Amino acid sequence: MNDERDDSRDPRTEPIRTADLLRRFSWAPIPGCPGRFTLSPYRPEIGIEELLGGPADIRRFEDTRARDAVVVVKLEGGGLISYERANGTWLHTLNTASGFRRKLSELGIVIE
Repeated sequence: MNDERDDSRDPRTEPIRTADLLRRFSWAPIPGCPGRFTLSPYRPEIGIEELLGGPADIRRFEDTRARDAVVVVKLEGGGLISYERANGTWLHTLNTASGFRRKLSELGIVIE
């Protein structure tokens, strides 16, 4: 039997989906924040590139309502909002589309 995969397709160029990250890592809902999740258990050593596992449009914001740098990645079906602390550790939040819009609005961040 022949493998009928299309080997010309490069998975590194496929858009990253919220559902992909939900499957790849363990997440826990953030209490009182519908559509928002944090890594469970907390893993501050994982950087955003390692978490994403592929190319993405990563945007960094430092002049926001957050005390740490905010790193935002729009994903298919939602987005990732990560906080990079001064000591080099991370706090990642995975968001559904509605949770992503709501939190960006709270932070005063506008992305297209």
